[in-house]
Amino acid sequence: MERPKNGNKTRGNLVREGATAIGEAARPTVTSLIAKLASDDGVVRVKARRQLVACKARAVAPLIKALSDDSHWVRWEAAKALSQIGNQESIQALLDALSDKEFDVRWLAAEGLIRIGRKSVVPILAALVGDPDSRWVREGIHHVLHDMKKRELGQVLRPVLAALEGSEPTLEVPLAARAALDTLKKN
Repeated sequence: MERPKNGNKTRGNLVREGATAIGEAARPTVTSLIAKLASDDGVVRVKARRQLVACKARAVAPLIKALSDDSHWVRWEAAKALSQIGNQESIQALLDALSDKEFDVRWLAAEGLIRIGRKSVVPILAALVGDPDSRWVREGIHHVLHDMKKRELGQVLRPVLAALEGSEPTLEVPLAARAALDTLKKN
């Protein structure tokens, strides 16, 4: 149906516009989706996470905040969503999540850094220079760099991986990470 020339809307246009308005009103907000990550129902959590991932950049800041939640499931879902989104705005939050008390949250944070790729390398190396003492952070970064060594940065990252695997990582890792950062700055 076409719109009449006098500016009045036809019934078909009103129905379509009403459906659009209803669809928009029924669409959950990022805030309500974040709240659903705390549900006891796993299906509710997964649906909310998938919708948050579909929101992409709009969901990143609230998901970063959710990484600090007391609930293991909220942190897990937030880390999973951020790893699926792969937005570089989440690099520092994912690095911080490498210290989470739950292994699965740390693993998902590492997966997110892998997905972000090369843009996460400098912050990762800087984290190793600044605080090499956390075993959990070193393990997470090892996972990330091990995956990245298969890509174009292999030569630069190999010494850092060797230091992470060495007998004195708290001493060797900051030196290897600093050398890798210097190499990256030259290129």
